Amino acid sequence: MEGKYSAEILKHLEKQSEVLMEAYRSMSHELHRLQVEEEMLTRKFYEVTYGQGLNQKENSGQGSPADVRVAEPHTVSKQT
Repeated sequence: MEGKYSAEILKHLEKQSEVLMEAYRSMSHELHRLQVEEEMLTRKFYEVTYGQGLNQKENSGQGSPADVRVAEPHTVSKQT
């Protein structure tokens, strides 16, 4: 009787293994697709922000407000 159950269990486990492997492949494919999409969006974001930064500097003749905020912590004032 154990042989019958062992064969059924083995068949069930093999089927589960196939199902899990297919799920793994599907999730791996989706992850890769999302990583590529993230990289494309990140590049586009940097292109847009870089382009806006250049436009602001050309229009104002000075650095952007973000540049000023970055520069401020580096200034040293001595108080006596």
